[in-house]
Amino acid sequence: MQLANKIALITGASSGIGRETAKLFASEGAKVAIADVDTVGGQTLIDEIKAFGGTALFHQVDVSVESEVQNWVAGVVHEWGGVDILVANAAVMVIGTVEQATELDWDRVLAVNVKGYAFCAKYVTPQMRQRGGGAIVNLASISSFVAVPAFAPYNTSKGAILQLTRSLAYDLAPDNIRVNCVCPGPIYTPAVQKVANSLGLSDEDIVKQFAPLILLKRMGKPQEVANAILFLASDKASFITGTPLMVDGGYTAY
Repeated sequence: MQLANKIALITGASSGIGRETAKLFASEGAKVAIADVDTVGGQTLIDEIKAFGGTALFHQVDVSVESEVQNWVAGVVHEWGGVDILVANAAVMVIGTVEQATELDWDRVLAVNVKGYAFCAKYVTPQMRQRGGGAIVNLASISSFVAVPAFAPYNTSKGAILQLTRSLAYDLAPDNIRVNCVCPGPIYTPAVQKVANSLGLSDEDIVKQFAPLILLKRMGKPQEVANAILFLASDKASFITGTPLMVDGGYTAY
């Protein structure tokens, strides 16, 4: 098992990429602490992990609130004794151009997608340092590199995550804490479905819109992103830090 005896914290794990990552980590031997605002999805995931013999905890956490992140990390450390891995995945998708986005839109997307990642790193870092090192994997996006039309707030937040990842990698390298990010392309997740449906697109429309833009001519699956996250979190990536890993089916190769 690649993560035997590791303690992993994952945000936004009640659905989509976070959910598949939590299940994969647990199957690879990690104790998994899950944070999300969705209590129903979170508890369902815990039950699913325990059903196949995994170990997991759920806490309701809004990562945009620093005190909630601090209390979550402290609770996990009290329960299990430390932190080895952080997967910062919680995010909100705010659509619109700069002219369309409201002040509340900007506040929310930056609070969750940027400050939330920073808060998580802030409180796990001392715990990792005490254990001689660790690994942080941030969920960035192809939007960290290429702009998606009428998606200005989200594009901006994902660009910030790429730079946050590089900054953390510089600052934490002396502590043997590796920091990388995964950059998914179009992945068929509940969040993508929700946004597309709000724009009047059916599930079939989503696939038809994205598939021609991808070299592999299909949308990705959450499990495929989870596999990349596992690699960066594991000792197999022991000489990799400050690096974005594209999981986009060739979207950005055009």
